[in-house]
Amino acid sequence: QVQLVESGGGSVQAGGSLRLSCAASRGANCMGWFRQAPGKEREGVAAFFDGASYTYYADSVKGRFTFSQDNAKTTLYLQMDNLKPEDTATYYCAAGRRGGAYCYRMNDDDYQYWGQGTQVTVSS
Repeated sequence: QVQLVESGGGSVQAGGSLRLSCAASRGANCMGWFRQAPGKEREGVAAFFDGASYTYYADSVKGRFTFSQDNAKTTLYLQMDNLKPEDTATYYCAAGRRGGAYCYRMNDDDYQYWGQGTQVTVSS
């Protein structure tokens, strides 16, 4: 079991920055950030598989969001810069047991553990 707790959400104006944190009870092979806007399906934002040392980013956030984690791999971060109103959503961190393609394709079913979510609101 992996318990995940997100923090750091809030309200900012467009162009601003926020850093989300996710405390994990232990590390996992695959860690990711997802988001869900009102009335929309949940989408993958960024994912990292330890075995490949490669970070996947959704096209919509590439160049603006940065995924990182501490050396113990028990705290994840999502640095979000140049935020846009369309980034408004509830953000979730998630962990999966499988790596590689299962991690990077960012299907909900491939992630077994989820945090409770933190709200990010970006105003224009």
